Amino acid sequence: MKNQSKKLVALAVILVPIVAISLYAQRGPRGGGGASLSEPFRGIAAGDEIEKGLFKIESTGVSTKPVVDAANAFLDGLTEQQRKRTTFPVDDSEWRKWDNRHSPKRQGVGFDEMNEDQRTLAFDLMRESLSAKGLKLSKDIMKLNGTLAELANNYDEYGEWLYWITVMGEPSETEPWGWQIDGHHLVINYFVLGDQVVMSPVFIGSEPIHAKSGKFEGTIIMQDEQNAGLEFMQSLNKSQQMEATITDAKSGTNNLTEAYKDNVNLDYAGIPASKLDEKQQAALLDLIGQYVGNMRRGHAKVKMSEVKKHLDRTYFGWIGDVSDDAVFYYRIHSPVVLIEFDHQRRVAPFRTRKPTRDHIHAVIRTPNGNDYGKDLLRQHIEHDHPH
Repeated sequence: MKNQSKKLVALAVILVPIVAISLYAQRGPRGGGGASLSEPFRGIAAGDEIEKGLFKIESTGVSTKPVVDAANAFLDGLTEQQRKRTTFPVDDSEWRKWDNRHSPKRQGVGFDEMNEDQRTLAFDLMRESLSAKGLKLSKDIMKLNGTLAELANNYDEYGEWLYWITVMGEPSETEPWGWQIDGHHLVINYFVLGDQVVMSPVFIGSEPIHAKSGKFEGTIIMQDEQNAGLEFMQSLNKSQQMEATITDAKSGTNNLTEAYKDNVNLDYAGIPASKLDEKQQAALLDLIGQYVGNMRRGHAKVKMSEVKKHLDRTYFGWIGDVSDDAVFYYRIHSPVVLIEFDHQRRVAPFRTRKPTRDHIHAVIRTPNGNDYGKDLLRQHIEHDHPH
C-alpha cells in the first residue's frame, strides 16, 4: 500500500508540471495572465486554507529610510512621462503581472531607455533594498541575459538592459508602498510598511548559468543554492532521504509557484524539520538563509527570526537522485516561507529533452496571503482606513 501511494505521488509530481506547462502556454499576453489574474488574490495555501494570524504589523527596529530616499531619488530622476508610466497605486494589480519569461510587454521604465544617471539611481534603489549578495546576483542575472542574447543572436528578446522598474504607492516611512523589478529570470517584489519589509515573490535564475565566452565571460550564478541543497540532502541518513524524496524521477520542470501562481494549493511534502537533529536543522536554516540573505542584512535577520519560529513545521522535499552530478528539484515549505529550486530543460538558444544544470529557476514566496505584503496591507487598511 505504501509503495502504491509512492507511485501515485510520483505520477502526480510528473503530471502536475505537464498541466502547468500547458496552462503556462495558454496564459496569453501580459496583463491577462489567463484566469489567474481575474481571481482575487488569496495566497498560496496548504490544505486549501489560508492560516490566519501569522503576520502582524509591528516595528522591526530596522529603518527603511534609506530605501525611501533612494526610491524618491529614482523617481525624481525620471522624466514626467517616464514617471507616469512607472507609478501605480499601492494596491494595483500591476504587482501580480510579473513574468519570468522574456516576451510579455512590461510596464514601468526599462533600463534600456534609462540614461546613465537614471541607471545609477535605479541600482541605488536596489542597493539600499538588497544585500551585497542580492545586488550582485541581480546584476549577474542581467549580464547572463546579455550572454543569452549573444548566444541566440537575438537582441530583441534578450539583453542585459531588458528589465523594468515600477513603483507602487508613494515612498514613505509610514504609509505602505513598494517597488518591483521585472524581466527575464529576475523578478523582485519589495513591499514596505513602516520599518517592515516583505520581499516576495522573488524569481531568480538564468539560462545559461555560466558565461563561458563573450562580453560577460566568467559570470556564474546559483552555485551556492545548488550545491548547498544537494549537500543537505546527501547529509540526511537513508531513512530521512526516503521521507524527503517526493520522487526520484527528475524528467522535466517541477516548479509550481512561478508567474501567475499566486493562489496555488500546495500541501506540505517531504520531511519535517522536527525529524532532523540539531545539526541538520542548522544546515536547513543556512540553506534558507541563502535565499533570505538577498535582502538587506537587518531585514533578512527579521525574516529569519520569523522562519525559526516555525522551524518544526518546515518541510524539505526532493525530486531527483542524490549523486554528485545530479539534476534535481527541492522545496522548502513552512507557514511563512516557500522556496523552490529547479533544474530545467534548456530552451534557448537550443532545446534539450532533459533537465540540465545550465538552466535554473528558483522562486521565493510568502505563503498564507502575505506575498506582495498583501496581509499587512489588508490589516493596515482595516485599522487606519476602514472607510
